Amino acid sequence: MRHRIVLIVIAAIFVIGIVGSVLVLTAPGKNTVRILSDGAVVRTVDLNTAEDEIFDVPCAEGVNTVEIRDHRIRVLRADCADKTCVNMGWLSSAAMPIVCLPHHLVIEFTDSTGGVDAVTR
Repeated sequence: MRHRIVLIVIAAIFVIGIVGSVLVLTAPGKNTVRILSDGAVVRTVDLNTAEDEIFDVPCAEGVNTVEIRDHRIRVLRADCADKTCVNMGWLSSAAMPIVCLPHHLVIEFTDSTGGVDAVTR
């Protein structure tokens, strides 16, 4: 009987940990996104205050067309071969940025304070 109670408590802690992790990773809590091309910041957008717009992000390999609508962001069109970035849809998770590998484009949630996220040696 005692082993069963310990097993139930461990299983409950495990489930709570999984649910908590999923909630933290899927709800970014940040509405500032950073658009990078070849590792350089092209634009930073606060989705809370951003106007709806469509703009191009050119690079040496081609062009990505980015859309901001209803306080969300996505890659609307791309002239790369696989169009994975277009198929990713709207940016919704801090754990899953929008990436276009052929064009070296990344759209990701970022800290609006511009602070350092981590320290490396």
